[in-house]
Amino acid sequence: MLFKRRPSWSLPESEVTPRSVYLNRRKFMTGAIASAAALTAPGLLRAGDSSTTTPLTFREAPEYSTDEKKTPFDAVAKYNNFYEFGTGKGDPAKYAHEMSVDPWSVEVDGECARPGRYALEDLLKPHDYEERIYRLRCVEAWSMVIPWVGVPLAAVLNRLEPNSRAKYVYFETLHDPKQMRGQRSLFSTIDWPYREGLRMDEAMNELSFLAIGLYGETLPNQNGAPIRLVVPWKYGFKSIKSIVRIRFLEEQPKTTWELLAPSEYGFYANVNPEVDHPRWSQKRERRLPSGVLRPNWMETRMFNGYEEQVAHLYKGMDLAKFY
Repeated sequence: MLFKRRPSWSLPESEVTPRSVYLNRRKFMTGAIASAAALTAPGLLRAGDSSTTTPLTFREAPEYSTDEKKTPFDAVAKYNNFYEFGTGKGDPAKYAHEMSVDPWSVEVDGECARPGRYALEDLLKPHDYEERIYRLRCVEAWSMVIPWVGVPLAAVLNRLEPNSRAKYVYFETLHDPKQMRGQRSLFSTIDWPYREGLRMDEAMNELSFLAIGLYGETLPNQNGAPIRLVVPWKYGFKSIKSIVRIRFLEEQPKTTWELLAPSEYGFYANVNPEVDHPRWSQKRERRLPSGVLRPNWMETRMFNGYEEQVAHLYKGMDLAKFY
């Protein structure tokens, strides 16, 4: 893939990854394409992780990276919203090992020429894996910086050949109460499965990403294994985890948090410091890791700092109305 210019938030390739992480990973890198076996082979058990992970082969993509300090792996693995395993931040790391991700398939349907059930490796194998370091901003006003590994969402969607009626892309998370204790909880208010969606031009934007790994290895279960969406200019709940369905639609789909609390969570969910959540301000965020004595607050940027790449998608829209 060729790019005419480097985005304003990029940095030299030599600065993307800390030396210690870079050297530790180099022994696993033999080319630009990861083998399908890397998704299922016996892997590593890391601190704070409830599942094994496997080293991935990929190219670094400094044109899609940030020079901000990355969130340590343990914080990324231990502090999660994944209500399928419980509402506590530590519940996913504690219980996500109960979910099996091998084998895994994704059902594709709707307004496209190539519907069907795709084994994960078949969905991904034509594409080169790359590492992108993105900011992640939660609607709860905390944030992380994460080195994801995966493929551009547009590359996968184009191969599925959406037709002219496809105006939106809809996603679903695995629904399996036997493996996901949060789905069988009597106290859950969510109508499972978890649902999300993007407008087609958002899905085709160069930043939209399907992640299958982080920190150079396959995703831990609690982070959305084996495949999740990453949309860095939107609040984190848009980046749906453990995807089992992709559907092309003509009409805008209803999404989980929009259905649950429409006055608080809209379809677009763009990071916007000028539009507060009804119960808290969005002007600042707490960059993790942080503590009581060092909360690490910082100012939130419009579109999470990706305004140059995505602002044109919303030209003429009232972003306080279409929140």
